[in-house]
Parts: sequence; structure tokens; C-alpha cells
Amino acid sequence: MDKNFQEEQFTGIIKFTPPLYKQRYQFIKDLVGKYKPKKVADLGCADCTLLQMLKFCSSIEVLAGLDICTSVMKENMHRLSPLPGDYLQPAERPLTVTLHQGSVAHKDPCMLGFDLVTCIELIEHLEQSELMKFPEVVFGFMAPRIVVISTPNFEFNALLPNKALFRHPDHKFEWNQAQFQSWALETARRYDYSVEFTGVGHPPTGMENVGFCTQIGVFVRKYPQTCESAQSEKPTEAVYKMVFRAVYPSLKDEKYLKNAVVSEVIFTAQNIKRSLLDRLMAEHEEYNNDPVERKFQFQPSMNRFSEDLGKLVVEKSMEPFVHGNVVYIPLTTIFSFPKVNRLCGTFEKLCKLIAGKVTLSSDGSAVMFNTELENEEN
Repeated sequence: MDKNFQEEQFTGIIKFTPPLYKQRYQFIKDLVGKYKPKKVADLGCADCTLLQMLKFCSSIEVLAGLDICTSVMKENMHRLSPLPGDYLQPAERPLTVTLHQGSVAHKDPCMLGFDLVTCIELIEHLEQSELMKFPEVVFGFMAPRIVVISTPNFEFNALLPNKALFRHPDHKFEWNQAQFQSWALETARRYDYSVEFTGVGHPPTGMENVGFCTQIGVFVRKYPQTCESAQSEKPTEAVYKMVFRAVYPSLKDEKYLKNAVVSEVIFTAQNIKRSLLDRLMAEHEEYNNDPVERKFQFQPSMNRFSEDLGKLVVEKSMEPFVHGNVVYIPLTTIFSFPKVNRLCGTFEKLCKLIAGKVTLSSDGSAVMFNTELENEEN
């Protein structure tokens, strides 16, 4: 049975808004917003709901989920796959999402190097033997910068309607505030972490001593991990089984970056062209209030620049111009637009990315459009 659904049964009288599980996930999301981790692992990821939320956080480049139950992950892993929109508009940051089947009592090198590890309503599902190994695996072996552990507060159970000892039939234990804090403080001391206590699910007014319905410990590593400690006693063989992997399209990949730049250059150049033609049309109509033809045709008198002067204009990065039936938009003008500039970084990279994909002038300094095509479209 889904642990979130089970919890809703237990908290049916005391209403939490939003629901308690959503408050826990929002707590993690807010923490990600504060610390901006690049690599996040969720231990006991279950139905992947938290991972699905976190994939939209712009700082995260690597997401990993671990659970002992393969079937639950496989039923929900489609929620972590890229959508068509991710390919149409690739994100600037890379993102890789993986799911692994395994126990938090075992060490696996795929869980090394993470900035944040979350353990949401996990430890109460562990057998005593697993709980004994858990701190060494997470704090000693994985040793992330931040660890977040949430677990039910047993003292709050007296306020809940169900008469069962624990909130979920799979719970092996549920700690009161003193028990959880004692375990957390000892774990933090042993592995050089600091820990702060908080929670979600406020008690009723006048019963604040009961504490939060869900108690949370936020552990932060006191000292940077040294190369020696990071490499000591690391297993060479993987013990987890990867059940899912998705690599999202990203502008860090030159294939996607090139497509994005070419599209943005054409879009920008088309807008500049339309603006220029509209202006020239307006100037033309000032001298001809009763036009015979509806379609605008560029007469020699409208070609403001000779070929030499046109080349000079492009070289000096001045305004776009019309020569004959061709509109010239200098690349330097296009590069000055914020989105193009941000995508490319340098003018040289812009030229490289659009080479062979956009029609350019003979010297490669301007994008070219034929005005006859514009007239046919109109």
C-alpha cells in the first residue's frame, strides 16, 4: 500500500493543508532552492513523486532514486522521462535521472559524489540490522554535503484517530522526539556533521509540546571531504541494479545548442526584416497616397546603398538594409539580442554554430532574405 495513502487514513480527523506528504516534499524543494545542489539522491524513492518535483529545479543536474522495491519504481518511472517539450525547448542545464534497486544497508559507488541526500519517511521501515548499517552507508560512505531525514513523531500518534500502534503496518518502529534527536545527534557527532531539528504538520493550538507530526533532521557536513577520505574503502563492484536512466536534452550538448541557435537567429532576423520592410513601406506610401499595386516592390530609388556602401554598412555593424531584392541583416546586430548572445556567448561561436544552416552574404557577415519571397507570402 502506498505510504502516502496510508497516512491520509491516519490523519483523517486532523486536517493538514496541504497534505502532510506534500509539505515534506515542499520542504525538500525549498531546501534545494536555498542550497542549490547539483546532484541529489532520494533514498527510499518509492513512487518517484519527489524526484518528479525535483527534476524541475534548475540547479539540479543529476537525480538518483534508490528503493528496495523494483515494481513500484517501474510503475512510476515514466514520470521521469523527458517530454516532447523538453526536446522542443532544451534546458540550458544538463539533467540525468537514474533509478536503482537496492538496500540502504549496502554500499555502491554509484551513490558517491552527491551534494544532497534525502531520506523521507525511510528509516522507520528498516529492520534493526539495516538501521545499524544505515549511518555508515549514508554519512560515512556517501558523505554528501547535506542529508535530510524525516520520520514520524510517535508522540503525535495520540492525536490521530486510528488505534494501531504505528501509522503504517510496515513500520518497524516510530521514535518520539527525544529518541530521534538522540540518534541524530550521536550520528552527527560520529561523522562530523551538524544537525538542526524541525518538522512539518503543526500540532493543535495549546499542544505545541507534542511537536510536529513529521520530525525532520537536517544534517550538514562540517568539513569538506578530503580526497583520502573520499577514496578510502570504496567498493569496486556495483551492488545496486539500475532500472531506469534518462538523459534530458540540454543546450550543453552542441547538437541541441546548434538547433536552438539556428532557430533563434532565423526568428530574430525575420523580425528585423519585417520591421525594416514595414518602415520602408510606410516611407514609400508617404510619396504615393494612391498606390496602383497592392504589392510593394522595391524600386532602384529605394535601394539606399550601392554594393560598396552596402558592404561598408555590414562591415561596420550598422543597420540592416535592402539591396535589390535582398534584405541584409548584420550578424553583429543579431548577436546583440539578449537571447542569441546568451546562447552563444561569443560572436565567433555564433558564426560557427550557424555555418551551413543559415543563408549568409558572401563575406559571411550578414543573414540574407529575398524580398520577393516576402511579397509572395503577403
